[in-house]
Amino acid sequence: MHKHLQLLIMLLVGYMGFSQATIPPIPAVSVNELLENVHPQDSSAAAAYLYYTGKTHYELKNTYLWSQVTEVYVRVKIYKKEGLEKANASIAYYSGSNTGKGVFLEANTYNLVNGVIEKTALKSDGEFIEHLHKDFTLKKITLPNVKQGSIIEYRYQITTPDFLNLQNWHFQYDIPVKNMRYDVYVPLAFTYNTYVTGYTDVDIGPQKLIFNKQNDMVDKYNCYTAQNVKAFRNEEYVNNIDNYISTLKHELTSLQFLTNTKQFSLDWETVVKKIFENDDFGWELRRTSYFNNEIAPLIKPLTTDKEKANAIFSFVKNRMAWNEQEGYYCNDGVKKAYDTGGGNAAEINLMLVAMLRYAKLDANPVLVSTRDNGIAVFPTYKAYNYVIAAAEIEGKTVLMDATSKFAEPDILPLRDLNWQGRLIKKDGTGKAIDLMPKATNKELISVLATISPDGTVQGKTRSQYVNHGAYVMREVFAKAGQADYLEMLEGQFKGIAINDYKMSNAQDTENPLVEEYTFTNSLIADVMGEKIYFNPMLYFSIAQTFKQETREYPVDFTFPRQNKFLITITIPKGYVIESLPKTMDITMENKIGAFKYNIVLSGNNIQLAATLEIFNHTVMPEHYQTLKEFFKIIIAKQNEKIVLKKA
Repeated sequence: MHKHLQLLIMLLVGYMGFSQATIPPIPAVSVNELLENVHPQDSSAAAAYLYYTGKTHYELKNTYLWSQVTEVYVRVKIYKKEGLEKANASIAYYSGSNTGKGVFLEANTYNLVNGVIEKTALKSDGEFIEHLHKDFTLKKITLPNVKQGSIIEYRYQITTPDFLNLQNWHFQYDIPVKNMRYDVYVPLAFTYNTYVTGYTDVDIGPQKLIFNKQNDMVDKYNCYTAQNVKAFRNEEYVNNIDNYISTLKHELTSLQFLTNTKQFSLDWETVVKKIFENDDFGWELRRTSYFNNEIAPLIKPLTTDKEKANAIFSFVKNRMAWNEQEGYYCNDGVKKAYDTGGGNAAEINLMLVAMLRYAKLDANPVLVSTRDNGIAVFPTYKAYNYVIAAAEIEGKTVLMDATSKFAEPDILPLRDLNWQGRLIKKDGTGKAIDLMPKATNKELISVLATISPDGTVQGKTRSQYVNHGAYVMREVFAKAGQADYLEMLEGQFKGIAINDYKMSNAQDTENPLVEEYTFTNSLIADVMGEKIYFNPMLYFSIAQTFKQETREYPVDFTFPRQNKFLITITIPKGYVIESLPKTMDITMENKIGAFKYNIVLSGNNIQLAATLEIFNHTVMPEHYQTLKEFFKIIIAKQNEKIVLKKA
């Protein structure tokens, strides 16, 4: 191998000269840095990274054995008490077979004492080791003598035999970053696709060829820098914050061994084809003998595709228990899963696809990246981590996930609702498919209540949920149990005492979920002299939301929704209405949402009908100000009081 590589180097030398990578040294901690008591661009910052730099290179141990070495230097300024947590740092690394190593090379704290910089080094009692499991280790340090105004620094190095996979490099953190730099040296034999995600301006220097004297080989060198990076804010209604944090990602596309080149994923078609051809995926779709005896009689009396699909879906989700393992490959295979009654997501949903095809439906698996895995933007094998089923029924593509007992056709678990999946056809080709729900989540809340002269409100509430609202309620109720659920409900609605609770259709997913209860609440109405003030929305008012001035990330409502309230309130004898809120009917521009509010008096009864609708599952940042103003108007309207006075 070395002869071939030397020949390659000489050929390259004949055509071009080699560049040198000049990495500027990091200056020493200065008095000015220690004197700084507030971040110049973000006065709210509790701390900031003054320098966050890293370098990754490869070491050739012998002809075929490579190691990947990453060295990181971090310098942090502590501005506020809340920033003291940054004095704790940790690294996790592969330690299996004693080939992977992680070590803190240095760690120091700097303080300004009588105008002189005082340096305190980390001692051995400030370092801790935790074995996560047999192949991974976690090392932690707690820096000494850290206080407000301190600067801390630490440098660590991780060596891993997993040379093919470059770890993601983040340019953005929960505190601002003043200077960010990442230098990468990759052997010429390795080819990676690189992607930078997020909103940070990252400067990508031109790629250079550098002769690596240690390996006697040629490296491809890249430098990535960013300055004055804002801290990311975990805003309300965000799908997965990792989708928006600025990150450098590498995906291996080819590897040169002597005269042979091994190709890896290059595009979506390649990714899909490789997954489809794997026996733990494609072969499992062709197996049918294990379920014939039960599915054949199940579908025999049914005549329509919809009836067959619903029957098979119900059969699978009720028979199978998901072991909460994700993945698009089977672990033990569909037959063993069927026999034992449990399996991972692939075993359950590939089984579902096979049964739907057995019933002569046009059914296919759909690769999914769950919400916690992030959005599948770039063609890699790690882009997806899950699989569901799709079937063409009455001219419509219906999505199904049988891992949840409370899912329905086209009502997927929330983990699946993540932009687009990739449907894999019988010939191994694929196409993008929208995973986001079209059906509106509908909640209808009806209340009959009375107000006593002392301000106590008593009544009965009946709530009806369909589509995803029903799914979420069933999942929460099943996991919590009634006692804990009621405790959670009483914690959510301050001052309420709930009695006579009843839930209908908790297991019957084909019908709306209904909950009913009686309640007493002494915090709704205020009695002041001969007047009673109360909110006609009772305890259902929307809490203050969207407080930020600007928005960087899309607002993720998960699904379209309609919340409708029908509230009837009987006022106490001897009281009359002094004032009622006015009617309101508004629609946001671009038809993002609408709000209707109508209140009337009928005898001694006040009748309120209020409807809030959000027509889309996602609202883009450019419409944030409109959305913010919309909710501001709604909250103001809901906070308007009805005033009763003694007759």
